[in-house]
Amino acid sequence: FSDPFINRRRANDFMQAGTRLEAISQERIRERIKAPQERQREMCEDYYPCELYAFRHGYAAAYRHYFGRRRTK
Repeated sequence: FSDPFINRRRANDFMQAGTRLEAISQERIRERIKAPQERQREMCEDYYPCELYAFRHGYAAAYRHYFGRRRTK
């Protein structure tokens, strides 16, 4: 009978060191580059009426309501 749980010290042994370092660097890049939805949500949070609208209708609708019409020809 073997223990079904992996020893905590050996939990990451199945991952290769290069793969692990690459995954860490990719995560750091993702932290620096924000998704458009995240940028839009932050803009909406900074503008109080937009934030209030977002509580009722959601951030996507609030962003469209307050900032969506800004794009002109």
